[in-house]
Amino acid sequence: MRVAIVDLGTNSTRLLVADVAHRELREVERLLEITRLGEGVDASGSLKAGAVDRVLDCLDGYAGRADALGAERRVAVATSAVRDATNRDELLEPIARLGFAPQVLSGREEAALTFAGVASDLSTAGAVGVVDVGGGSSEVVLARDGVVHWSRSYAAGCVRMAERHLGGGAVRAEALARCRADLDSILAGLAEAVTQPLSLGVAVAGTATTAAAIDLRCDPYDAERIHGHRLSRRTIADQLRLLAPLDVAARIRVPGLAPDRAPVIVAGLSVLEAVLARLDLEEIIVSERDILHGAALRAAA
Repeated sequence: MRVAIVDLGTNSTRLLVADVAHRELREVERLLEITRLGEGVDASGSLKAGAVDRVLDCLDGYAGRADALGAERRVAVATSAVRDATNRDELLEPIARLGFAPQVLSGREEAALTFAGVASDLSTAGAVGVVDVGGGSSEVVLARDGVVHWSRSYAAGCVRMAERHLGGGAVRAEALARCRADLDSILAGLAEAVTQPLSLGVAVAGTATTAAAIDLRCDPYDAERIHGHRLSRRTIADQLRLLAPLDVAARIRVPGLAPDRAPVIVAGLSVLEAVLARLDLEEIIVSERDILHGAALRAAA
């Protein structure tokens, strides 16, 4: 079955068109646009009209691609920003009219689909931790031999923490300290959930893939080089020290850092660093397979 999946993220709107047969998945096309759907949601609790318009304009183009590629089933999965918004029907109803069946995921569902996407291409034998730093929330999944035994969604993402503490430009030490103190509170109890040492850590989504691209000086972006790249916690800390003092104009000159990611990358790296510390992981593998792929498998099933 050919499926078209849209991920309505807090920071980006993504499309995956894939062929799925016998639980195997082959990508046909993948597109991404930074739409900042979650702009202001942390403070106001509602989606801004401008953000909704940006996403719907993007989805209009995605619907055209799904038509052109002959997708038989079309689903739009919505995560933190839509989950938290009181006016989410203003977005979901037009999405349905564009031909995508909208699904608002709980944090637990988001984590499960992310793990399914990772497991579709990487071995998950042993004790595995999967981290998804999104725009509004971050999901952590703990699994053993391919079976999820614990997951949690935390209200800490790159857009949320940037809006709450860091802004989009150069970050002062005091602001970074406030962000880290907030993360201490948000992530309370995570370390205790790890009942045995993890043999593998995997990170997905834009913060992790951007960190890998910077580490590889990958410009233009190359998904094949990013997928499977090993990224150390020390490298993440080094990137934080490099990027935090820079304004956006200086950040976008860093090889591997896409301009649209520049305002939120420091917040994202702060979240990723904090999660890895609590999981006691010194290194992670970056995966290009994530919630999109998990949702594609579910849609085909």
